[in-house]
Amino acid sequence: MRIVLSGSSKVKENVFQVAEKLGDKGYEVVVPKEFITDLEKKEASIRHFDEICKDETDILLAVNEPKNGIENYIGPNTFAEIAMAFYKEKKVYVLNDLYKPYLDELEGWGVIPLKGDLDKLKNED
Repeated sequence: MRIVLSGSSKVKENVFQVAEKLGDKGYEVVVPKEFITDLEKKEASIRHFDEICKDETDILLAVNEPKNGIENYIGPNTFAEIAMAFYKEKKVYVLNDLYKPYLDELEGWGVIPLKGDLDKLKNED
């Protein structure tokens, strides 16, 4: 199973930790290219959208850690990636709970909150 991760660059260490845990469980994991290479924002976004849209991608997982005191934070870029995954009919999860400002869209699009439990992905294999 192939999982593309998404999240704010401010929490990229958390994204890498999630990637490592999922890799240890046998998943193929893709992290945002901008976290590992020096790309301009436009190019990094295009490449990440391409990863989300690949036929072999099964899941988008947004690592929505607290940011600046805001619980379950989802920034504009991550929200755009969630929208892209929804449009491409991928399963979409958030690591924690749903982000309240986008609650209507996230619920309507069927985004699944893991509430910190990566083992909940096993039910989707």
